[in-house]
Amino acid sequence: MDDLLNIMYKYQARVEQVLDQWLPCKKTLPGHLHEAMRYSVLNGGKRIRPILVYLTGEALGLKPETLDGSACAVELIHAYSLIHDDLPAMDDDDLRRGQATCHKAFDEATAILAGDALQSLAFQILAQDESMQTAPKIRLKMIQKLAEASGSHGMVGGQAIDLISEGQRISLAELENLHILKTGALIRASVQLGALNSPTHESNLLKKLDHYAKCIGLAFQVKDDILDVEGDTQTLGKPQGADLKHGKSTYPALVGVKEARQMAEDLHLDALHSLKGFGNEADPLRWISQYIIQRSN
Repeated sequence: MDDLLNIMYKYQARVEQVLDQWLPCKKTLPGHLHEAMRYSVLNGGKRIRPILVYLTGEALGLKPETLDGSACAVELIHAYSLIHDDLPAMDDDDLRRGQATCHKAFDEATAILAGDALQSLAFQILAQDESMQTAPKIRLKMIQKLAEASGSHGMVGGQAIDLISEGQRISLAELENLHILKTGALIRASVQLGALNSPTHESNLLKKLDHYAKCIGLAFQVKDDILDVEGDTQTLGKPQGADLKHGKSTYPALVGVKEARQMAEDLHLDALHSLKGFGNEADPLRWISQYIIQRSN
């Protein structure tokens, strides 16, 4: 696990440096908006999604500099989604990553606009980043994949289902579908974008990596649900027990904490099975699958 943590720290530092370069300076008009964008992106976080871009590329023999644009794009989409999820009209949260949420640190209108601008910047980077050594056709496919993962058939659709399901007891199959969209779609896109950067990517490898990503995306949410029950606000960096407060169906609520833990473990093992045929170069992908189900925040 120490090897993985060192790799994660390396890629966290790398993507944060590149994000800092892409984000508009707060001295540039409109400064208040740009300050809110930077506040929401450069405020810590595990950076799991950009790390997955880098680790997928690493497994396929790519250099990190060719992956920077894709890594930044997925993290900006993630950051925008968190800003909007925290709004009073959504989850109405005051704390994110141990700090005031964007609408609390600034104001609600600025938070909405900051999220909108981060989403636009993500696609701008994919369209124009010169460090991405990809053919125009592949670059367009990346934009398509990220758009699909972010929209009504992905993350936004999952959030919409989540909101209308509050206060209702939904089935396990419905809960899985919700989180395949809300959480899993962007994690799958992260792995897909990393793989698409490879000029020699094969459809069979893409299918294996996509199944791996589907498994870890769902495992990530199962673990999140468990942490909402067993964690504490200081460690989580966000309010503990928020799911219960909002009347949301969760894996522990539907099947119990013990069974939820077993589900996460089974998904991890399925993810590892998907990587059969890959060599040691894919070990970090294997390690991060384990990390996802063992993390404390």
